[in-house]
Amino acid sequence: MTKAMASKRANEALVAIRAISGGKHRGKGVNRLIYERLRLAIVSALAVKDALSFSELKELLNTSDGNLSVHARKLEDAGLIRGKKIFSERMPKTEYSLTPRGRKALEDYLEHMEKLLNSMR
Repeated sequence: MTKAMASKRANEALVAIRAISGGKHRGKGVNRLIYERLRLAIVSALAVKDALSFSELKELLNTSDGNLSVHARKLEDAGLIRGKKIFSERMPKTEYSLTPRGRKALEDYLEHMEKLLNSMR
């Protein structure tokens, strides 16, 4: 690899990293909200399964009620997931699903990470 090619790849990687960190060259379409580990896990789980209850997510992600509540609320407030209250055998239950906006945010995240990885190879 020539020095010019290596320099170009390094610059591409730095631009991709700036997009994650929210620098002034923030990447178009990059939703930094899902870059946090647990929020990314929630969105990813809901991309695989149409809907999951709070209890199912809690068990799947091995996290506490409080931690899951905080992160799910942030995703809901941003319109990336939808929470729906239902009753199952007279017990209240919250069921979450991914919104079209959330699916797009995940696709953008995956595309962004792919570009970052490719620029570093």
